[in-house]
Amino acid sequence: MTSAPSGTPAPGARSRRGGRTALRLLNRAGLVVLRRAALLAALLALVFTGVELLPGDAASATAERGESAADLAARRAVLGLDRPVAHRFLDWMTGLPTGDLGTSAHGERITDMVSAAFPNTLLLSGTALLLTLVLALILGCLAALRPEGRLDRTVTGASTAVFAIPEFVVATGLVLVLSLWTGWLPAVTLTDASGTPSSWTMLILPALALTIPQTGWNTRIVRAALADEARAPHVEAAVLDGLPPWRVLVLHMLPGALPSVATGIATSSGVLLGGAVAVETIFNYPGLGSILSSAVADRDTPVIAGVTVLAGAVITAVLLLADAVRDLPAVGRR
Repeated sequence: MTSAPSGTPAPGARSRRGGRTALRLLNRAGLVVLRRAALLAALLALVFTGVELLPGDAASATAERGESAADLAARRAVLGLDRPVAHRFLDWMTGLPTGDLGTSAHGERITDMVSAAFPNTLLLSGTALLLTLVLALILGCLAALRPEGRLDRTVTGASTAVFAIPEFVVATGLVLVLSLWTGWLPAVTLTDASGTPSSWTMLILPALALTIPQTGWNTRIVRAALADEARAPHVEAAVLDGLPPWRVLVLHMLPGALPSVATGIATSSGVLLGGAVAVETIFNYPGLGSILSSAVADRDTPVIAGVTVLAGAVITAVLLLADAVRDLPAVGRR
């Protein structure tokens, strides 16, 4: 009977060690979910409190012209605004586990409002995220092929500059150049009977407005991650073996840089959802951003909280996926 070589764990020991590692990762993921759920609950409490501090309320903001003070008082009672904000917050939170996000100040079910707009926002943010990933990888890899070269300095400087520009400024510039001056693309989004953009061309400008700043941020992350990998022993050995630079980059540097890239892209997903509020308003895009901006104008706290919950859940899921990608090499080594 052949025994395992000295110093090499037996297959059963490796299996048990891998199982313990996976269990630790699951426990850590559970703790992360609990911490982020607590953070989201605190954020929702701040949302209810912050809207309460704004001038006016949902009853006055959505009132018809000519309504009397008695009408407004009755409307406040119907909306529950005559109750303390803490009671309203706790009542709203009790319905959250069942998916009940409450009713808007206009009498619409918030779950229906959010579920109708979320696919449009997901399409816009997903398109921008995919474009960001592709462009950041291409630009970061091109810059890493010739460190400290002209292209490297140009890409690094340009990525820093575009990242510093807010999305609404980029959106305004794109409308000015690609719509008003050239007429190439529509400046506003028109919807069809299903509530989605009536033409794919109406998605281009909003997606570019979200993509450009985040491409700058992620290009810097890709470039920095590749620079770290370039100092790894196996990469230096590949260079000494005379492999072409592009092969060293693709086969030896890029795989090790992917966990950092995944973390940067996951962070961008939250920024993209936040930037969508301004961008969707500028382009009249029918997504969560438009609902949120209208809800803020109407002081409609349950709608603002509902959008916040959905965005927080999506961001948490993406961050957990990025953590899993980052931890996969460690699981493989064990």
